[in-house]
Amino acid sequence: MGGSVGLKGTDGDLYKKALELGADPVTPGRTVSFLSHLEHAESIEMLFAPGEMGARHVEEAEVGFAKETLVGEIGGETSAEDTKRIARRMMERGAELLIFVGGDGTARDICDAVDAELPVVAVPAGVKVYSSVFALNPRAAAEMVDAFVEGSDVTEQEVLDIDEEAFREDRLDAKHYGHLLAPQTRRFLQHGKVASSGSPSVQEAKKEIAAFLVEQMDDETLYLIGPGTTLRAVTDALDLQKTLLGVDAVHRGAVVGQDLNERAILSLFEEYEKRVIIVTPLGGNGFIFGRGNKQFTPEVIRQTGPENVRVIGTRQKLRPLDCLRVDTGDQTVDEMLAGWVTVTVGYRESRMMKVAV
Repeated sequence: MGGSVGLKGTDGDLYKKALELGADPVTPGRTVSFLSHLEHAESIEMLFAPGEMGARHVEEAEVGFAKETLVGEIGGETSAEDTKRIARRMMERGAELLIFVGGDGTARDICDAVDAELPVVAVPAGVKVYSSVFALNPRAAAEMVDAFVEGSDVTEQEVLDIDEEAFREDRLDAKHYGHLLAPQTRRFLQHGKVASSGSPSVQEAKKEIAAFLVEQMDDETLYLIGPGTTLRAVTDALDLQKTLLGVDAVHRGAVVGQDLNERAILSLFEEYEKRVIIVTPLGGNGFIFGRGNKQFTPEVIRQTGPENVRVIGTRQKLRPLDCLRVDTGDQTVDEMLAGWVTVTVGYRESRMMKVAV
């Protein structure tokens, strides 16, 4: 839940800071959405953790499983140890498929608890969702469960270890942590994050994209520049500093906000009527919203308008992608962004790409 308030994750006690900053937990809504899309619920015996760790969401979804069984106990505050303990308990109870909702930190905990002994379905709901074990969205996760019920094979998917301290210091330090088994449904799984190339040709391409973008800027518009090295090339062209993993705001060639959260962005909207969001696809999986830039919340996107979203990316980054993707957490906003978009790939050069939900 730290994304909207600009935190780079909520591992450990940082969830308390997220609450102090006004963040709303996103996991409950994502969990209910996932449960509500299951087609074979009547043939599933669902084991679930107590309270906010599962039971409350199963009750809210009113799905109608063949059998519902409470597993484990929790105290007033939960931790990673509760996740691991209850996951192991479910495996001991004979679970055939383990479903978890969260981000890379939760995936790491599940990897510690069950390793590759039990297949999983990972519903994306964290700030850091870079591992290939995650479904594209809650609906896709439900499709994976249905496929498993119908007899799908399983395959290994990677879990990444994202150094959260480094992430908060504006460095993305991702290492291989392990593997989890997932239903073999490639069309429902995201690809893992791929690092941006530092080759001279790619760097030159970023400079060309940035030069064209800067040429198009006008003095009346507030530009919200998302995370990534491709977007840092834009601020470099303006001779400005960029928060590599945050959202910065530029107006009339000057920085008017750095490492902004949702509240700060919406506050700027009160001052600037014209606004543009500039984003680049996440390397490897093509997400332009919903992975790594959750400061661009549904409300921020709604108030900006899809017509004022600019997408940029090098040809190398776009080459392996069959489409771009969005997963804002709001189905209406996702559908508003869906369709065809122009992606700037060079100086006065662009290509059309489809945005899928």
